[in-house]
Amino acid sequence: METPSYCATPSQSVNPLATQGMVTSPNHLATQAGLDVLRRGGNAVDAAIATAVTLAVVYPQMCTPGGDNFWLIYNAGTGELRGLNASGRAGKKATIEYYREKGLKNIPSRGYPAANTVPGAVSGWGEAYAYSRSSLHGSLPWKELFTSAIAYAEKGFPVSTSLARWSAVNADTSDKEFRDLQRFPEFARVFMKNGAPLACGDLFRQPDLAATLRLLAEKGASEFYTGSIAKKIAADMKAHGGLLTEEDFAKHRADWVTPLRVPYRELEACNLPPNTQGMASLEILNILNKFNIKDMGEGSADYYHAVIEATKEAFADRDACLSDPAFVSIPLDRLLSEEHGQEQAARIRMDRAACSGTPLDPKGDTVWLGVVDDRGNAVSLIQSIYHDFGSGIVAEGTGVLLQNRGSFFSLDPEHVNRLEPGKRTMHTLNPAMLLKNGRPFLVYGTMGGEGQPQTQAAIVTRVVDFCMTPQEAVTAPRWLYGRTWGASSNDVKLEGRIPVSVVEELAGRGHPVKVVEDFTDTMGHAGAILIHENGVLQGATDPRGDGLAAGY
Repeated sequence: METPSYCATPSQSVNPLATQGMVTSPNHLATQAGLDVLRRGGNAVDAAIATAVTLAVVYPQMCTPGGDNFWLIYNAGTGELRGLNASGRAGKKATIEYYREKGLKNIPSRGYPAANTVPGAVSGWGEAYAYSRSSLHGSLPWKELFTSAIAYAEKGFPVSTSLARWSAVNADTSDKEFRDLQRFPEFARVFMKNGAPLACGDLFRQPDLAATLRLLAEKGASEFYTGSIAKKIAADMKAHGGLLTEEDFAKHRADWVTPLRVPYRELEACNLPPNTQGMASLEILNILNKFNIKDMGEGSADYYHAVIEATKEAFADRDACLSDPAFVSIPLDRLLSEEHGQEQAARIRMDRAACSGTPLDPKGDTVWLGVVDDRGNAVSLIQSIYHDFGSGIVAEGTGVLLQNRGSFFSLDPEHVNRLEPGKRTMHTLNPAMLLKNGRPFLVYGTMGGEGQPQTQAAIVTRVVDFCMTPQEAVTAPRWLYGRTWGASSNDVKLEGRIPVSVVEELAGRGHPVKVVEDFTDTMGHAGAILIHENGVLQGATDPRGDGLAAGY
C-alpha cells in the first residue's frame, strides 16, 4: 500500500468573513501566528510582524531575515497612510570595477558576489514596532511577536508544497548558474536532508536560525545591525571574499516615505515610491481608468489585451526611470499625472498588440501579507529575498539565508539602475491599498516580480469593475507578460482555464501567447482583504500557494 501524499493538491481556498480582525498570508502557519497576536490584543502592525517573522522561518524559499521588506500602514486613529522602505543598500565594496575586474558583464545571481546589499527586513520589523508603540497604542512586548517563529525554527515544521517544489528545483545539478545550490556547503547543511532536497511533509528544523531569532527577540532589531549577528555575517563574508562589512550593517536605516496615489474610479490607489516599482502598478491603473473596463467583460480578449498593453506602457517608463531616488531624479508628478495617463491610453490600439520592449526579468520570489484589526488599522506588507532561496549563501552560525537583490543592479555605467556603493537597487516589491473616502477599502498584493503590477491590476479591476469578491478575484485565471529563464523575448503566459477562443483572439492581435498549467505559481501567490462599509472583513488567499486567510 502506497503512503498517501501530504500535498497532493493545492490548498483549497475559502471565503472568510470576520469583524474583529483578518490576516492573510501565503502560509497557513504564518497566518495563524498573526491571528494569535490579534486575539491577544495586538494591533495590525504587531500581527504583521509576527506573520512576517514566521514566514521568514517557514517560507525560506521566498523570504528570510536576510531579505528586504516594504510596508503600507494605515493608522485608523489619525487617518494617516504611511510607507516604510526597509530595503538595503549596496555595500561600500560593491562597485562596477569590482565585478569588471573579475571579467563579469553582469552581477552573478548566486554566491557571495550576489549578496552585495545589506538585508533590510529586520530593520523594517523594528521600525514598524516602534511605530506601533508610539502611534497605535501597541502594548504587546516585542519578544512575544517572535514566539511562533522561534518554535517552528527550533522544534520544526512540516515542509509545505511550495517549499518542497523549490527545494527540488534548486537541487538541479545540471544548472550551475541558477540552481545546484548544494554547491554552497552551508546551504546544503541547512536546507538539504541527507544530501537530498526537502520533501513535502518532512519535519524541517533550523536551530541556528532559532538562536538568531532568540537574540533578536531579547535584544531588539539593532542586534542584527550593530551586535553579534552583524559580526557573524560580516565575518562569514570576509572569510569567503564577500562584499558586506560590519560598517555597512551599522550604517543601515529603514526610511519612512510618503505613499504615491492615483485615482481609480471613485477610489484612490496607493503604493510605495521608488526605489519600488509601485509607480508602475499605479501607472497601469491610471491608464485603465481611461477605459470602460466593465463593458469589455471580465475574461474577454479585450480585457486581457487592455491590461497587457497598459502594462507595456507602464514598464517602458519604469525601465527608463526607476532606481534609487537618492541617486536619480524621477519625474513622478508627470508619470502619474492625468495627462500622461491619457497619452498612454491613446497609444493603445485595441486591435493590435504593441511590439514588446526590453526582455523583462523572469524571476522574483516574494511573500505578501495583509492584516486589518478591529480598530480599522491596516497593513499591506511585502518581504523578499529576490530569487528563490536568494543568493544561496547562509552566513555560518546564524542560519540567515542572504538575499541576492543586488544582482538586479546593472554594471553599465550609463544605466539608470547602475551599481553604486550605498545605493538601493530598483525593487519589484510593492504593497498596495485602495482607499475609499480616505479609509482602506481593499488591502492587496502578490509575489511574483514582474507579475506584481499585473496581478494587482487583475485584483483591482475584478473587485472594482466586476464586483467580484476578493477570493473570486484572486482565484480567477491570470496571465503574465514577461519571459522565462533562457528566453530572449517576452511572451504572454495564459493559464489553461482561459477559453481557447480568447487565447486565439489574443494571438490574432499579435500577442505571443503561451498556455501554461492551471493554478501555476508562476502567476504568484496573491491575497486581499476587503473592508465592507458595515465593518465586515472579507479575506482571500491564493489557491496557487500554501496560504490561509483567517479572521475572528
